[in-house]
Amino acid sequence: MIVLHTDLDNTLIYSYRHDIGEEKRCVEIYQGREISFVTQETYQLLHRLSEQKSQILIVPTTTRTIEQYQRIDLGVGAFPYALACNGGVLLTDDNTSVREDDAWYRDSLEMIRDSVGELHRALEILDRDKRRTFELRFIRDLFVFTKCGEPEAVVEDLKMVLNAQVVDVFNNGTKIYVVPKALNKGKAVERFRTHIGAEYVIAAGDSDFDIPMLEAADRGLAAPELAQRYPFSSKVQCPSTEKLFAEAVLEVVCNYFV
Repeated sequence: MIVLHTDLDNTLIYSYRHDIGEEKRCVEIYQGREISFVTQETYQLLHRLSEQKSQILIVPTTTRTIEQYQRIDLGVGAFPYALACNGGVLLTDDNTSVREDDAWYRDSLEMIRDSVGELHRALEILDRDKRRTFELRFIRDLFVFTKCGEPEAVVEDLKMVLNAQVVDVFNNGTKIYVVPKALNKGKAVERFRTHIGAEYVIAAGDSDFDIPMLEAADRGLAAPELAQRYPFSSKVQCPSTEKLFAEAVLEVVCNYFV
């Protein structure tokens, strides 16, 4: 069995802020608004892969919360598994209901036990930061999330005071994350490989969150912007830059079954 771990935002789906052409399908509605899309070609490639479900398992692997993940409907049927909350939560879907794997979550909490003090410290610091523009969220007791003005400066300030041995600090635009080092997508890929008994793992992603996942896979597919600024090992490649990243990734995977 081949497993494809794919990030979602800017890897498989794109927000309304991105111009991906006119031939697109809405895959996420929030508060009555269409906010995320895939191209028609992405949909067709996903449909082709769904016909190979006895040979390939597609596992969305995202920093999104469960609620945010469940807003997405790619139109190709339910994925049997998904990893949410940066890999801290495993979801299973049997086409009738979505269930959270309690044992996986308990193991995730145990993995980050040494980071909890720094996460609470980050919450205290951000609570006082006048640059914060959004509520503080402690996502499932796994990592810290908020939004700030001057996000790069906020990240640098946090890095100065938090223990870099146990937590990472990221920003994605105005979004700020403080995440235990033990809670990364690479660890999630390794855990899931054992959980499912995967023979071969492909991973695709576009952001700093995805770097450990790309390196943990047997073959990593990195977005051009990420590949340009990070020195990946030889097993991580950038697919065609002439195509939208989502389409290039799925075309590579589909070629395994030609």
